[in-house]
Amino acid sequence: MRSSLCQICRVCTSLPGFLTFFITFHISKVESAQFTVVGPDQPVTAIVGEEIVLPCRLSPNMSAENMEVRWFRSEFTYYVHLYRDGTDQFGGQMPEYRTRTAFWKDGLTHGNVSLRILNIRPSDEGQYTCFVIDGITNEEAVIGLKVAAVGSNPIISVEDYQPGGIHVMCRSAEWYPEPQVLWRNAQGHHIPSLSEIKSPKANGLFQTEISVVISGHSNQNLSCWVRNSLLDREKESAIYISALFFPSVNPWMVALSVILVVVLSFIILNVYLLRMKGNLQRELGWKRAVICPGLGQTAPPLEKEDVTLDPHTAHPYLILSEDGKRVTSAGARQVLPDNPERFDTRPCVLGRESFASGRHCLVRGGQDPALVLGAGR
Repeated sequence: MRSSLCQICRVCTSLPGFLTFFITFHISKVESAQFTVVGPDQPVTAIVGEEIVLPCRLSPNMSAENMEVRWFRSEFTYYVHLYRDGTDQFGGQMPEYRTRTAFWKDGLTHGNVSLRILNIRPSDEGQYTCFVIDGITNEEAVIGLKVAAVGSNPIISVEDYQPGGIHVMCRSAEWYPEPQVLWRNAQGHHIPSLSEIKSPKANGLFQTEISVVISGHSNQNLSCWVRNSLLDREKESAIYISALFFPSVNPWMVALSVILVVVLSFIILNVYLLRMKGNLQRELGWKRAVICPGLGQTAPPLEKEDVTLDPHTAHPYLILSEDGKRVTSAGARQVLPDNPERFDTRPCVLGRESFASGRHCLVRGGQDPALVLGAGR
């Protein structure tokens, strides 16, 4: 019994030391469970179409196999990738990241919780949060992602002639972000462009068009320069246009051309006016003969024309001689048989024989009738 009491006394005596040891051990264990999540200070740059690893680790190094690791962007529950209970969880993953994310499980025992993203797109650009939780302890780090793409080689084409020179166009596509584009001469100096268009396509990549008008006296040798400032990479294409393609203009030739144009215009105008004058004179002569025949002059005798007049066509105001060679004015309308061939609007009469290319029409004018050519009523 004494020995038992001694043992109890020894335990009682060592109890404060035991408590001290237990508290120290527990605090040490809690402190060892504390960690921080560390990511890069600067944004990570990824190339479109390739893959990228977003670095993230625990400090100090410790196993994260039994922790929850969540990668998300703007919404905590709508995640890019989630590792929990020792497996990847895809139930609430963002649709645009499905089959495109992978976790570095081999490095979990050393605190490596980095995320790999496959087939980078322009829409992947932005901020990502690496969130790690162990029981009630959680830490996070924010990692920025920049996306870039180097597009196609510039294609230069000669479009057409414009005032002042030749219109040249440069086209390039599949750039991200929006590239720098400019024209340069053989000395590397910037040439002002005529127009510049940069537009995004459906996949988010940019295509660009830039044009310039070059003259035969300068900038015959020029290049189209396209640059991605994020990657500090550029592409360039050059073209040389021979002076033979530029129209040479001689001041004397220009002056001579202007004079020739003026002279030809004057000649054409005069010819046109002369023809118009002749047409007007002929028209006036015909009207004179039809409307005001004779104009105070005596008409030539009908006998000289050897014309026999047709009494069935004579106007009621005309009186024909018995031999049908003369015609005089009746002074008043006569009562004559109705005949479809008789003139009823103009004081005319037709001849029975052909004359020249038409038939004779005798009209009353002044005191005597006049003989004119007619083609019927």
